[in-house]
Amino acid sequence: MAMAARERIPDSEKITINLGYVDLGRIDLLVQEGFYSNRSDFIRTAIRNQLTAHAPEMAQSIERHTLEIGLREFTAADLDALAAAGERLHVKVLGLARFAPDVRPEAVRRVIASLTVLGAVQASPEIKAALADLMT
Repeated sequence: MAMAARERIPDSEKITINLGYVDLGRIDLLVQEGFYSNRSDFIRTAIRNQLTAHAPEMAQSIERHTLEIGLREFTAADLDALAAAGERLHVKVLGLARFAPDVRPEAVRRVIASLTVLGAVQASPEIKAALADLMT
């Protein structure tokens, strides 16, 4: 019995930033001097340091907004059960909201009342279209 290959889901998302030439040169100098392995290493470290510095404020904000942290995954079975119970969700995620390949657009429209994602949404184009006017 052959097992289906598991779908590779990226654990990060690529972003683009614009930096002034002087700042870029300063980063390159730190890389050249061996403080960082490359520009990306410097930028990731700087971001982590800023997130650590603002951890108390983020914790208060997360509590105030009742955000789910990390991965929030929706499957067809999840949404069907919620629909059967007559529930509507106001979903708030800090991280990744992922909709499984078996999720149908009509199930999303029936169950998701609103969706706020600070991070990324992984879903088929059809699901993203169904969510378009629900996202805040």
